[in-house]
Amino acid sequence: MRSLSLPLQHPRAQSAFLGVERSARGLKWIERLAPQDAHIAAAIAQRHNLPEIIGRILAARGVSLDDVADVLNPTLRALCPDPSTFTDMDKAAERIARAIETGERIAIFGDYDVDGASSSALMKRFLAWHGLDARIYIPDRITEGYGPNGPAITQLIEDGAQLILTVDCGSTSFEALDVAAKRGIDVVVVDHHQVNEELPAAYAVVNPNRQDCLSAQGHLCAAGVTFLLCVAAQRRLRAKGAYTKSPAPDLLGWLDIVALATVCDVVPLSGVNRAFVVQGLKVLRNRRNPGLRALADAAGVNKPPSPYTLGFVLGPRINAGGRIGDASLGARLLASEDEIETRRIAETLDRLNRERREIEIKTVEEAAAWADRTLMEDPSAPIIIAGSPAWHKGLVGLAASRLTERFQRPCLIFSQDEEAGESTGSARSVSGVDIGAAVRGAVEAGVAKKGGGHTMAAGITVDTARLHELAAFLRAALDPAYRVASAAPELPIDGVLRPRAATLDFCAQLEAAGPYGQGNPAPRFSLASVRPTMIKEISGGHLRLALQDMDGSQISAVAFRAAETEIGAALAAGRDLACHVAGRIERDEWGGKSRIEFHIEDVAPANAR
Repeated sequence: MRSLSLPLQHPRAQSAFLGVERSARGLKWIERLAPQDAHIAAAIAQRHNLPEIIGRILAARGVSLDDVADVLNPTLRALCPDPSTFTDMDKAAERIARAIETGERIAIFGDYDVDGASSSALMKRFLAWHGLDARIYIPDRITEGYGPNGPAITQLIEDGAQLILTVDCGSTSFEALDVAAKRGIDVVVVDHHQVNEELPAAYAVVNPNRQDCLSAQGHLCAAGVTFLLCVAAQRRLRAKGAYTKSPAPDLLGWLDIVALATVCDVVPLSGVNRAFVVQGLKVLRNRRNPGLRALADAAGVNKPPSPYTLGFVLGPRINAGGRIGDASLGARLLASEDEIETRRIAETLDRLNRERREIEIKTVEEAAAWADRTLMEDPSAPIIIAGSPAWHKGLVGLAASRLTERFQRPCLIFSQDEEAGESTGSARSVSGVDIGAAVRGAVEAGVAKKGGGHTMAAGITVDTARLHELAAFLRAALDPAYRVASAAPELPIDGVLRPRAATLDFCAQLEAAGPYGQGNPAPRFSLASVRPTMIKEISGGHLRLALQDMDGSQISAVAFRAAETEIGAALAAGRDLACHVAGRIERDEWGGKSRIEFHIEDVAPANAR
């Protein structure tokens, strides 16, 4: 087992891995494991009978010797926090239990993304189990924007709502919740977004990121918080004797929905989030949820689901409804038990996703041209800001993500409403640059009308006439952090691997240390001194090839969107001069057979020094 990787010498901190000071992408390769943690990696491997490289991977991600068992086998029993540690959780649970006991009419106001749809569906399922047919209201992204608004809250009240639950939103909806308070209607906010000390006029605000919450669970997505609220409400109902004649709902059977939101909202896969995803994938494999089953069939999923399935297959289809179609489709799909309805919704979402991809490609191309002009004028710009009336409001977030990945700096993309004189934008950031704090600062300074978000993503609305003022504010706010983040762009690598060592057994060991995502990055390896052979460009500008080691062993590889790029050129040069290749090991299943493939992320000449 120890022969799966080459033994590595511990370099000095920040020394170039394999001597690569500047790769095809302009990155310095570094070893992810800090030299001072090498002894932890060795102890992990020895105590738990793991290959040395797996010990290094775990230690590099901050896993302590005592936490290895929970990481390799994350369970809710071991990792789930006590819901009562959340501020207002017991108060919210008691209010929901009382509404169930008295048969109140409840409305659920959710966000239009996967997390909002998942949270809405979880709560509707919980209430439906107890005999309440709660109404789900998802605002239109284009006409209403994010979060509760006064007219919508008023309509829900006039339609008979006696209790309103806001999920994945509401923590900063002061005016809208004031409307409910003045009408004497209780609102329970279930959220996870960052907030300042001031909170809206709600009966309860359950948010691990509120200033006075000591739960230490700020890494949860809204669906995770909603799940814990269901746990707390069920516990309260049990104490009241609610399940003496009928069973309590099987909350664990809904973990597939929680896993979907956890992956798609890109929250850190640490603590209970790991258990949510690992256990949720087990539920998903049983295909119990009619909506997820129909969506997987519509998407052509023909292999066991993985975090990739959640984040890149199912998630984008659910999001497509909120981006360019009916925003309520995702929540309805996840909450429904009607096979005919779920099949119809799934087919609609699949079609909308195809349309979304076509529009997105054009938007990204136009925004990238704008970004090129920006960087020609100011190569050190800490943020790229672009906007157009032609860009779809529902797709600016995706465009921002693509540009952030391409240009390795924060990007803010606006859709402009010429008639209203208003621009609505979505921002994405890079590690070390807090875009959410900058956006909140712009709102507090009066430069923007509204906005908020996370460290890595944010939304903002501004008067178009003040875009230049906003741009200046954000550049000043982000410049210090961006200078630090961009001073020496680096690519962390977990170790050197030989093609012959990339076996199915090795992949199984890597998967056991997952799931991978935000906060637990997928392992990245270098294939040292290999020669690219059989390079072939395929549809989409991707390159398929083989990487041949010095001993003649080979591994199939793919470089996505690499044709006509620096990586493509470096691979072509590597046919004559050996090169180092960095990337990830993936197991692909096709026709009932499994095979190993190397996904190339970067290339450097073998004499990169």
